[in-house]
Amino acid sequence: MTDGIAFYERLTARRACLLAAMALAACVTAMLDIATGPAFLTPATVVRSILGWTEDRAVNAIVWTIRLPVALMALVVGATLGLSGVVMQTILSNPLASCYTLGISAAAGFGAALAIVAGGVLPFASDYAIPLNAFVFAGIACALVFLMGRLRGMTPEAMVLAGIALLFLFQALLSLLQFMASPEALQQIVFWLFGSLARSTWGKIAIVGAATAATVPILLADAWRLTALKLGDDRARGLGVDVRALRLRCFVAISLLTGAAVAFVGTIGFIGLVAPHVARMLVGEDQRIFLPASALFGALLLSVSSIASKTIVPGAIFPIGIVTALIGVPFFVWLILSKQRSYW
Repeated sequence: MTDGIAFYERLTARRACLLAAMALAACVTAMLDIATGPAFLTPATVVRSILGWTEDRAVNAIVWTIRLPVALMALVVGATLGLSGVVMQTILSNPLASCYTLGISAAAGFGAALAIVAGGVLPFASDYAIPLNAFVFAGIACALVFLMGRLRGMTPEAMVLAGIALLFLFQALLSLLQFMASPEALQQIVFWLFGSLARSTWGKIAIVGAATAATVPILLADAWRLTALKLGDDRARGLGVDVRALRLRCFVAISLLTGAAVAFVGTIGFIGLVAPHVARMLVGEDQRIFLPASALFGALLLSVSSIASKTIVPGAIFPIGIVTALIGVPFFVWLILSKQRSYW
């Protein structure tokens, strides 16, 4: 008994150290993200500006108006995508499940493209018409996956197949809109689909942060139930888990997280797919640790991608969606080919 307690304490301390290390790494990359750009700033200059220790107006304008919102949006969106990815993989019992692979991001892209082609679905709030339409269609996709799975008895396999079907459906509808769009609208659609953090503002960060803050307590409250669900539906029911209600709550949370994330930055792939796998390798399946670890690694990965997008070609900013694919594909292939795939 004593040995078991000592082992559990060591394991808990190790996991806490890993979470602290990932949080520290995310803060460091965020500082480097703020420092990187056409007008390079030293990390010390960035820290002084953030703490209000400099009166250089040019530096303060660069940091507070341009770069800090982008760096914070990268952290928030990365954490949101990582969190939604781990929840989706857990409730669907599928290591390939994510908002990108199951059509939710494609639905958001179609919603944004529809708003662009139609000239905005909310004329009285045109600045937010595109992200709002993307958010609505992401929620519609989540609802359709849930309902189609429920018609088949709500098995994880049925919901995965429903998500794949919706992926192809919304991609086809998006291609149709691109075919019908004017050259100006087509250019705007393509730019949105690439994904970009350049449009980040403090107001948008507040919206995404509020959606995440409202969802995280719900997921953490279900951490034990999500851990039990990894044992299978029947065993989870035997432990007293209402599997159907749990999946419904999680789909609502995924809809809110994914919709808020992609609405303002466009479709960004591989974050929600890779981050949970890395977190699982580091901390295991205990959702109390697994959930925050996935969020932290997602934030770290997108922050690194933001830095890379500004350094690939000096003076130019690559779309963040292209960078995450360039980083995520080889990383994910390495995960597949590595010997540490027993957790699949």
